[in-house]
Amino acid sequence: MLTGHPSRTPQDSPQSHPLSTGAPPTPSWPLATLMKGLLVALLGGGVPAGFVAPFTRMAHDASAIPSLEILLVRCLFHLAFACRLRCGRAPLLGPAQARRRLLLHAAANVVSVACAYSSFVAVPSANAATVRKGSSTLGSALLALCVESRPLSGYDWFGLLGSTLGLFIMVVPDLLSLDPSTRLDDAFGYTLACLGGVALALALVIFRALDFPAKLPTAAFAFGALGGLVCAPAMFLLQEPVLPAEPLTWSCTVAIGMLAVVSFLCASHAVTLAHPALVCAVLHSEVVVTLAVQYYVLREVVTPFDVMGAGVILGSISIIAAQNVSCHPRDEEEGEDEEG
Repeated sequence: MLTGHPSRTPQDSPQSHPLSTGAPPTPSWPLATLMKGLLVALLGGGVPAGFVAPFTRMAHDASAIPSLEILLVRCLFHLAFACRLRCGRAPLLGPAQARRRLLLHAAANVVSVACAYSSFVAVPSANAATVRKGSSTLGSALLALCVESRPLSGYDWFGLLGSTLGLFIMVVPDLLSLDPSTRLDDAFGYTLACLGGVALALALVIFRALDFPAKLPTAAFAFGALGGLVCAPAMFLLQEPVLPAEPLTWSCTVAIGMLAVVSFLCASHAVTLAHPALVCAVLHSEVVVTLAVQYYVLREVVTPFDVMGAGVILGSISIIAAQNVSCHPRDEEEGEDEEG
């Protein structure tokens, strides 16, 4: 930055160092990279995904459409990224040296989404989303300890523990009061949700390790291609496909595909800007949105424990966001000063 103008210093160039003059920050300055990742995960990843679970339940209740059929429709939306890759003259499955890792990422995502959609039908949608997000946060935190070199701060760990505590507050009372007649089905649904969360954490960590141009649309297309190849035969072998006649089912299925694509892109992009564990913690906003839709649209019972757990989750997200907003820009400034 100083090579072309050796006579100027960072203090003489306020445009290159907007914080060096000691002036208060202005809205025109860009946010820190970490905060951008958290905002993308919150608004683009968590909020749209919060509508997926209730819409899946509504589509199944209206016409008994199986979960794998919904996943197959979603994969068709992902196949549209082939046009984007062809226009950019990029290979559909990425470079040869990264193809194995890309397919592993797609397989983990297919397992995660298939387990999630099946659990949304078996148990209350908010509870399934809660278990899935909780297991994804714990899984990503453990994976981050093994593969990430950048440690988390004390505030980040406090936010992660608080978010996980909120999930336990929401889920444990429901697990303790399961109906004996449906206990086996409920246990199977919660197991699928937990498996889906672990697969999601693995997929996010793998995507973070990918490094080639146009990796985001390539990963989206790979998910659609692999998911279509797996779901099409599995749907006929494991479930009974139906041709919905109700407009509500088609509307919910199309909305699921569009919202899920947005959430997939935003969550994958966010994990390249912020720590995977923090991204998963912020994605817990999906649980709060699902809980609100479950209560106001599906008219399902919401207990005081659900409201309490949702409040703890929102508070934990606020702690993570506030700590990174207040500290990270200063850390970036110090790092740039050392490089200068």
